Amino acid sequence: MCGINGILHLQSQKRVVLNCLTKMRDALEHRGPDDKGVFIENNIGLGHRRLSILDVSAAGHQPFISENNRYVLVYNGEIYNFRDFYPELKSKGHTIKTSSDTEVLLLLYQLYGLKILHRLNGMFAFAIWDKEEKKLVIARDRMGVKPLYYSFYNETLYFASEQKALFTAGVPLKIAQDGVEEYIFNRFVAGENTLYQNIKKVLPGHHITIHENGKVVSEKWWDLKKEIQNQPIIKDPVDWFRTTFDESIKLRMVSDVPVGVLLSGGLDSSSVLASLKTQNFKNIQTFNIGFKEVEHNESHLAKMLSDQFGYDFHSIQLEDDKLYDSLLNATYFQDEPIMHLNEPHLLTIAQKAKSSVKVLLSGEGADELMGGYVRYKALQHPTLLTAIAALGNLDFFAKKPRYEKLTRYAKIKLQADLVFYNGSNIYPQDIATMFGLETAPKNEYRNNIYQEAKELYPNNLRRQALYFDQHTYLQSLLDRNDRTTMGASIECREPFLDQRLITGLGSLDDKWLFTGKKGKYILKTAMQERLPQEILNFRKIGLSAPWGDYLVKSAVFKQELSAFAKSDLFEMSYFKNIDSRKLIQNLEKGDNRMTAYIMPLFMMHIWLKTYATKF
Repeated sequence: MCGINGILHLQSQKRVVLNCLTKMRDALEHRGPDDKGVFIENNIGLGHRRLSILDVSAAGHQPFISENNRYVLVYNGEIYNFRDFYPELKSKGHTIKTSSDTEVLLLLYQLYGLKILHRLNGMFAFAIWDKEEKKLVIARDRMGVKPLYYSFYNETLYFASEQKALFTAGVPLKIAQDGVEEYIFNRFVAGENTLYQNIKKVLPGHHITIHENGKVVSEKWWDLKKEIQNQPIIKDPVDWFRTTFDESIKLRMVSDVPVGVLLSGGLDSSSVLASLKTQNFKNIQTFNIGFKEVEHNESHLAKMLSDQFGYDFHSIQLEDDKLYDSLLNATYFQDEPIMHLNEPHLLTIAQKAKSSVKVLLSGEGADELMGGYVRYKALQHPTLLTAIAALGNLDFFAKKPRYEKLTRYAKIKLQADLVFYNGSNIYPQDIATMFGLETAPKNEYRNNIYQEAKELYPNNLRRQALYFDQHTYLQSLLDRNDRTTMGASIECREPFLDQRLITGLGSLDDKWLFTGKKGKYILKTAMQERLPQEILNFRKIGLSAPWGDYLVKSAVFKQELSAFAKSDLFEMSYFKNIDSRKLIQNLEKGDNRMTAYIMPLFMMHIWLKTYATKF
């Protein structure tokens, strides 16, 4: 159940609410093509687009109204452990009339209110209207797997699963200056703010109550720092991890429709598939995006593992015109300039999977929970970074992209900035030199998360970076996963993000995460007997693409690169000092370092040209 939106207007007529709500709802048809519904009462309207996964009958229709007619629910996501509540609900006198988690969620809310959130294992964003108390509650899951945006505009509260529904309702599309700054310096906007004025996110692990009189109360219902501090000691980490991971996989196989796996061929998604095989799940289909460039390709590993386990394997490559078209589509579904640069690829493979499955499992989250990025290694001995910065002038370092990036990173002086920019591709000094932008954004949310990280892991920059990423970088990855899969009308589930794994891993000693060349030591150890050595020992690639080559070698991208040189983007005051032609000339001369500088600007150009003009 995958697309929600609503309106709470202080003075509006029912007809106005209905017209606006219908437009909002249908702007999210891709999130729920199977069914649609609205609820209107005076100045409140709730809309829903349904992707039928649990109880695909009409009984799961939303908005869902309680039997006593007091509560109305619109809900996006899945409560994986919903059947565990059956005995309790029946003992309280309730009769379960559907096989959907929607009904269970609303019954639990009737009994316990928002206190029930701590007992839910799932991903969700929901809104409940209480007719009696005249209040609206909106809530989001622990890690923010499911998106939820809102805006207070013209004495009206609008909320939706995607920003485009808010623009459709009439909320103006206006870029926030601090949002642009964060996009350039940090790749994405973290916390409750967005790229846009007047549009905010409900933070992960938070709920907001809006009363009809205008009173608004926001509360944090899940605090990862406190959860980690209260985690009991794990006596046998490998056994605990393997058992909990398998349980998480089993829960996320709850579905009345076929489930597949996004299989890169790397350790994370391969571990998901290995757990399915160990638990004897049948008829699993795997989906892979391949690259003709050997240094970017893991398809052979994904196929080998699928064949070994007896699962059907599907792979596709994306190049030239098809890649360009997918880029435009991905930008529309993303609502913002894309920043991970693999959004078109994920959208394409999800579209391919759509003919076979409605649900995909992903390995997302493993790197941020278990130290899987090589960039964390730079934080192990921060004093060495000074020496590395001095070596940056050597030709050896300048010609090796990974080392060249490290030498630029090593020039960062403050420990806080080493954490803040660990997930960035370019750094403040680079931005000042290349773009003439010298004032880094001041984001209160990032500062607060960093303070939490320091208190939880004092004098441990690597663990601080993990905690920081879990609240920032990972949020952008989850949003990317949701947008690209829902763009194809598919639901994506992330087994590594079970709350038991998140808090347990956060409590373990460093050795279980950082031992070895590639990190994720506990995962590699737990999967030692389940996965072949080719996968356990293969160098980490990740879903990366050679964009520098695409821009200068593919005809359609070369044409767009010419348009980029004259883009309206450079008419904006913030970007007026950037010499776009010089950037392009250096890229065309073979300076691949330019890719890191050009891509965020190029993707903003694409967004400005194709998305911002739609509303």
